[in-house]
Amino acid sequence: MDHLLHLDRTLDELDPPRWTPPAGDATRLVRKVHELRRVPLGELRPADLRILISQQVALPYVLPLAVRLLLEEPLLDACFYEGDLLLAAVNAPASAWSLLPDLGARLRTVITSLPEAAVADLPRGAAEQLARFERGRTNGRPEA
Repeated sequence: MDHLLHLDRTLDELDPPRWTPPAGDATRLVRKVHELRRVPLGELRPADLRILISQQVALPYVLPLAVRLLLEEPLLDACFYEGDLLLAAVNAPASAWSLLPDLGARLRTVITSLPEAAVADLPRGAAEQLARFERGRTNGRPEA
């Protein structure tokens, strides 16, 4: 299924059940994730995708959107630093990537083409995270 065909729909619609409103004492991050589930996929910004991926929310829908951006600009600065969306994506669980093997392969190709100097400018540990993803491993476990 091509998840990019649903750009006019929200995660609450595509990834049931709909979430109930967050508790009154919920953190800002929890409130933001709940809010993002009600935004049409086509309106999610790179920073929104980084948050959803980092929080492992509806990955079959948000990873394709992120990869689409990363294929054009691998070191996209979504919010904090160059490459933050890429690092969020490569650290998604292997189980999510196993559902999207073609996208994972395309992202690996992009990663292997990154200049060494660009990778060296990423935060500490990023080169190892990228290398682990390149080898077909995420979070220390082989991809399914």
